[in-house]
Amino acid sequence: MSIKELPLVHDCAVAGCSYNADQECHAGAINITGSDAGCGTFIDISVSGGLPTATASVGACHRSDCTHNDALECHADSIRVGPGADVADCLTYQVA
Repeated sequence: MSIKELPLVHDCAVAGCSYNADQECHAGAINITGSDAGCGTFIDISVSGGLPTATASVGACHRSDCTHNDALECHADSIRVGPGADVADCLTYQVA
């Protein structure tokens, strides 16, 4: 897998995130972390962030127990982020 092949964040339903604009994540890349497959890039401040024409990719996934994870890289075609156990979770996460 090369950087050009990293899975994209297909949509983000986290309205309070500074990187979210019209259900699209505009961070350069996100990391999936924590016990609930949370979006480690989530930030809730009044400043809008990210790149206006970018769609985020998954930079790293720390959930080695996910069926899409291989060597801490996500191999899903794309992912969805939204409210789950936390405010911003990877909704594509599946236990292997």
